[in-house]
Amino acid sequence: MARLAGKIVLITGAASGIGRETALLFAANEAKVACVDLTEEANQATVDEINQSGGNAMALTADVSVAADMERIVSETVERFGALHVAFNNAGIMHSDDGDVVATEERIWDLTMNVNAKGVFLGCKYEIPAMLASGGGSIINTASFVAILGAAAPQIAYTASKGAVLALTRELAVIHARQNIRVNALCPGPLRTELLMSLLDTDEKKQRRLVHVPMGRFGEAAEMAQAALFLASDESSFVTGTDFMVDGGLTAAYVTPE
Repeated sequence: MARLAGKIVLITGAASGIGRETALLFAANEAKVACVDLTEEANQATVDEINQSGGNAMALTADVSVAADMERIVSETVERFGALHVAFNNAGIMHSDDGDVVATEERIWDLTMNVNAKGVFLGCKYEIPAMLASGGGSIINTASFVAILGAAAPQIAYTASKGAVLALTRELAVIHARQNIRVNALCPGPLRTELLMSLLDTDEKKQRRLVHVPMGRFGEAAEMAQAALFLASDESSFVTGTDFMVDGGLTAAYVTPE
């Protein structure tokens, strides 16, 4: 059964990782998908794969930290597809120079907050009016397990930005609950994505992360897409304001078994 039949979806960060896998999965479930990214070629590749498989997708280029860009892509999505029912505010960065509070430069803090937190704020700012005009919908914001737990590997700007996403998500969920708009935060654990693997570039660094994960492995972007599909679909019709942890048991563990 197509779980998103008739739904119009906007996904940021669709060129790679979680965003790409989600775009492919949503399209396979008969959603019409607006794929948004700053990386045009890779984003177009996602769209081409969807359309060549019989789906219906369009590519939009935007910087999620720029208000005019976000207003434009929502407008173009509605103009092309006629409505907006689901938004996945997924675009984010994890900068290699993001460390502890003493070492991290102000420019790295500002860049990370602009993309990860302001980008979600701007997405919701323009998506919510479009959803209200469409009769309601579901917003999914990508946060992280580090918004719940302090990160042993310092990444102060990233951690703070994802905490902001959780707080923003909760308030939006409460404010818009009676307007038929649900807002949830997807909180992945450490994933085997190009972004994280480029930072964990030695076996020692990888094992330092995995020792805390009861399942003993990194998650996959495709597994996050399945979680996003649940939150986007009507199956989660009574779910709003949640921190949806998909982390291999990491946040449940005090110590992990040998």
